[in-house]
Amino acid sequence: MEAKLLFDDKHQWYVFARDPTKPDKIIDTNQYMVVSGNESVILDPGGIEIFSSMLSTILKFIPIEQVTHLFASHQDPDIISSLGMWDQVIPNAKLYTPNLWEGFIRHFGCENIEFCGIEDGGGQLTIGDSVLHFIPAHYMHSSANFNVYDPVAKILFSGDIGAALEPQDSSLYIEDFDSHCDKMRFFHQRWMPSNAAKMNWLNRVRKLDIEMMLPQHGRIFRGKEIEQFFDWFEALEVGSAINS
Repeated sequence: MEAKLLFDDKHQWYVFARDPTKPDKIIDTNQYMVVSGNESVILDPGGIEIFSSMLSTILKFIPIEQVTHLFASHQDPDIISSLGMWDQVIPNAKLYTPNLWEGFIRHFGCENIEFCGIEDGGGQLTIGDSVLHFIPAHYMHSSANFNVYDPVAKILFSGDIGAALEPQDSSLYIEDFDSHCDKMRFFHQRWMPSNAAKMNWLNRVRKLDIEMMLPQHGRIFRGKEIEQFFDWFEALEVGSAINS
């Protein structure tokens, strides 16, 4: 599994992706970790199939005792079906995820980890000396869904927003935005059901100072590509792929 350091100041952002050992029929995913002081949070830790790869890669950077928090943006299995495994290796950790999905997410196994439900309006999480913000992204594509914003690193973890389905050997960063749009179009038209929810999200995140946007599938957005994505997404009619 490829691992890269994205931001290094008083805290660090890592991305874990492009796993060559992943089963072919399992969707490729990006996992992220924020480390600050002696604490860390793994954002959308992934499915049960990649748990061993994730764990072994993370242990190259921090000891297991330093994994203190998990975050699941919503309930999908590619997001959090590994929960039962994490529950065994980090039993004293806390899981932050939308309150609405508790009864569903617990099906993945959550006997030891403390479940911390996020209310619809969002909230904050303190990791070491850092404060991360839970940004509401409801119906994008899940009915209860959150992004994570770091105002120091100026990073937005956007979950399925900005996602693209590509071969796992593709670049980690967008190289040509216009050609990348073709890889995003069907995903967003099919999985994002509401233009009203889309505009609500855009109005919210356009107020943030963002230098990097990190989706859970596909490539990372940097600099001007972020505003290009916002403009492209605003013009896209979502919830429409079913008609074709």
